[in-house]
Parts: sequence; structure tokens; C-alpha cells
Amino acid sequence: MSNYPQRNIKASSKAMDSSVPFVLLLLMCSSIMVEAQLKVYDLRATDLPTVVLLTTDAYVTVSSGSTSLGKTSVRYNDPNPWWEEEFSYFYAEENDMLTLEVYDVDLLFDDQLGVCQRQLKVGTYQHDCFLTKGGTLHYTYTLG
Repeated sequence: MSNYPQRNIKASSKAMDSSVPFVLLLLMCSSIMVEAQLKVYDLRATDLPTVVLLTTDAYVTVSSGSTSLGKTSVRYNDPNPWWEEEFSYFYAEENDMLTLEVYDVDLLFDDQLGVCQRQLKVGTYQHDCFLTKGGTLHYTYTLG
């Protein structure tokens, strides 16, 4: 009977020894960035510039990190366009850079009206971005 408590001590000691790698694995995994779905939507612009009585023919490109998520359709002759497109990306990570670029379609090459960049955070956010050539881009994103 005197050996009985000793066996339990050895058994629980072995159980603790085998759990150490598991605990280390959990700690390592908690420091790894978790991929999440990114959704960018409700893109609209206000007060886009006009050049010699010509209104802007605008579109927006969207990217997350180095991955292009696509571009919107062109809204012709509209200084206050709204785009219906939604962009989704399943491999986004918190702190990735979301980039939206606003362009005006021209005959030879498209003029960039401005760039909006924001570091992604988990949750839903609405932002306004003032464009370098005039006007404001409004957009919403959800990461989670």
C-alpha cells in the first residue's frame, strides 16, 4: 500500500511532462496572425474634380497587401458616384494594408485622383479619405 501514492505521483508527473509540448504549441499558435475574411463595400465619392466642364469618369481599384481584389465599374460624368460592387478576400490579416485608388478615365491614360490606405483592424469601420486632386472617397470595410 505504501507504493500506491508513489505510483500516482509518477503518473501525474508523466502526464505533466507530456502536456508541456502542447502548452508550447498553444503559445506559439496564439502569436500567429489569424486569417480572416475582409469585405470592402459601400464605396462612394463626393465632389470629384471637373476639368474644363468635363465631369469625372471615375472608378476605384481595391487591394489588400499585395493582392488585388479588383476594380469597380466606371461611373461616367458623375462628380458624386456610388459603386455597388463589394470586394471580399478570405486571407486578409489584421494589420494588412488596405489600399483604394481612385482614377478618372481618359483617352491616353487614366489620371489618379488619390490613394487611400489604412491598416486593417478586426471589426467594421467607415472611413472618409480626402483625395489629393479633390473630392472625398467614402467606404466601409469589415474584417472578421
